[in-house]
Amino acid sequence: MFPTKVKRLLQLRHTLWGCASLKAPCSRLVLGIETSCDDTGAAVMDETGKILGESLHSQKEVHLRTGGIIPTVAQQLHRENIERVVQEALERSHVAPSRLSAVATTVMPGLGLSLGIGLDFSRRFVRQHNKPFIPIHHMEAHALTVRMLQPVPFPFLVLLVSGGHSLLAVARGVDDFLLLGHSLDEAPGDTMDKVARRLSLIKHPQCSTLSGGQALELLAKDGDRSRFPFRTPMGQTYDCCFSFTGLRNQVNMAIMKKEAEEGIEQGTLLSCVKDIAAATQHTVASHLAKRTHRAIVFCKENGMLPSSNPTLVLSGGVASNEYIRKTLSIITETTGLHLLCPPAKFCTDNGVMIAWNGVERLREGKGILPPNVDVRYEPKALLGVDMSAEVRAAAIRLPSVRIKIHN
Repeated sequence: MFPTKVKRLLQLRHTLWGCASLKAPCSRLVLGIETSCDDTGAAVMDETGKILGESLHSQKEVHLRTGGIIPTVAQQLHRENIERVVQEALERSHVAPSRLSAVATTVMPGLGLSLGIGLDFSRRFVRQHNKPFIPIHHMEAHALTVRMLQPVPFPFLVLLVSGGHSLLAVARGVDDFLLLGHSLDEAPGDTMDKVARRLSLIKHPQCSTLSGGQALELLAKDGDRSRFPFRTPMGQTYDCCFSFTGLRNQVNMAIMKKEAEEGIEQGTLLSCVKDIAAATQHTVASHLAKRTHRAIVFCKENGMLPSSNPTLVLSGGVASNEYIRKTLSIITETTGLHLLCPPAKFCTDNGVMIAWNGVERLREGKGILPPNVDVRYEPKALLGVDMSAEVRAAAIRLPSVRIKIHN
């Protein structure tokens, strides 16, 4: 998960900082900083998980106008706002930097230019105030967020889906994950955003202020998905990895065909836009559900989840989609798992989840670095130990599960 040099540093649990954190009183406070994509977030949290203060600056409106996230624009907006966002989080929590026990910051994965702003700021901050630094894996933070809200014991299965990532993993500990599957191309949120742009949903009167995924979900509620029977990706590949570019190509072909039939140019709203939205959303949800179903069967066959009350955690920005949540609930009901989803506000990127990940690591004395250690960001970083080849070798064929959801 971390490069070798940094990994060795992260394993130094008996350094001055690690020992200090283990002996400190229960009122330890963590500042979390998040800049992995297009949200600048910061939060201060105590060791019980209580949010003392937070601030979040969203770049959504800017990127809606430009038709997508432009890394250099995101970088500049992070640079312009990070100091204010962190200061607001500290002021709202009534916590001076001197009272902090550690600073936790996302360093992987994400947009390199965005990660760099958060990391550079954090390095200056911890050196100025002489505070321990906790590098955070963005997907680890998403996976652990649910434990901030309720006691969820390890191990549990987690499906993380967002605009930049999709993966299935078994969480065995705060820093112990077995990766069962991941996206081979683009993430589901990225696919839905691109379909929304191709459909020009920003021109729809109900969608002008919504992100692509939000617009697709809204219009899908009144659409007939049966009008566009898109094929679920990777139907003959019996593993837990994901692929969404093939689906996007199917959708693009359908859009071009309808534009020709209606005699309109690209950029004009189609009369069947709600039906295409519904069909796209359903196919994304079905793909996620089938791969998750296989992961559940694999985990059960290999004794990787507890026999009593096994849990599936669904998190990440796309986990806010109610249709996807309902689809996954059908799978968990069929397989006897308990589905847990953080509230929508904690599914999207924020400083709170980074602070909580820092709290979890601080409690266990894991990955706590002195302020002068040089840490680098990594745009691409797998979560945990990759077991996707073992899953593929098992070649598990699934029983049919009917997914029928009434809007």
